[in-house]
Amino acid sequence: MKKTEIYILSGFLGSGKTTLLKQLLHMEKQLKRKVAVMMNEFGKISIDSDSIDGDIPLKELLNGCICCTIQDKLEAQLQGLLIEEKPDVIYIETTGAAHPVEVLDAVLSPLFAEKITMKGIITIVDGKRWLDRKALNPQLQQLLLEQVRHADTIMINKADLLTEAEKGQLTFEIQSINATALCILTSYSKVSLETLQTQRFVEKKKSSTAHVHHSLNLTSFVYQFQHSINKTAFEQFLRELPETVYRIKGYVSFHHSKYPYLFQFSYGMPIYMKENMKMPLNLVFIGENLNIELLNKKLTELDLADETIH
Repeated sequence: MKKTEIYILSGFLGSGKTTLLKQLLHMEKQLKRKVAVMMNEFGKISIDSDSIDGDIPLKELLNGCICCTIQDKLEAQLQGLLIEEKPDVIYIETTGAAHPVEVLDAVLSPLFAEKITMKGIITIVDGKRWLDRKALNPQLQQLLLEQVRHADTIMINKADLLTEAEKGQLTFEIQSINATALCILTSYSKVSLETLQTQRFVEKKKSSTAHVHHSLNLTSFVYQFQHSINKTAFEQFLRELPETVYRIKGYVSFHHSKYPYLFQFSYGMPIYMKENMKMPLNLVFIGENLNIELLNKKLTELDLADETIH
């Protein structure tokens, strides 16, 4: 019986998981393999799912983490994909707050264990964030370590932003934590499909610190703009954000543009990508102990400033 391959994409918020997923889907399409995707978002609204082609079966797990609140839902949706779609491969993109072993536990259900081949956990590490991880709280530092410790392949991403000395330091540190995983330096999450397919899945041990999620104090907040806004004022808003805002993603429209931009923000760095169609102007914030009332107030001010112009 043909088994479905399963890959788990792990890594902290903003490390490059969705960028990797899009590239993997493109490579799989060239090989004419049937692919399905499961995406776990921490908030109530999915932004990344907009980047997945409509012909690819997609299941979304929103407003919770695979490893705790929605484990049953994952089992049901995964079983549905296996029965209805019978894909060659399923890629599961986890929320940045997920512990890979707990995700693995949710995937390796006795309901369909004979139908799948676990190909491995791919952890993407943001090189700069790793070097500066001591600035994070102890629980988040622990989560980064766990994501590395249990990976089968580790991609040290955003290597183009690192010096040669930093690359050496990172590789040494990460290989000392997980000597069995393939460790590669990447930029823009670029890696060949062959590299990932040749990796062997290693059985994981349950970690005593596995469930760090409850003590992370991570929260999410969604704001929906009603209008286009002033880009200069928006960038001033970004500069004033506290460091505990780890990730922003969504769509934002500026006065000068007919269509919105896909906006991503992680580790203080904003990225804008022009869209060529109308999109819902939702922005999803993920961070630690977010002051939602203050965020809502400042974003509303940006939105209402637009009203006075028109």
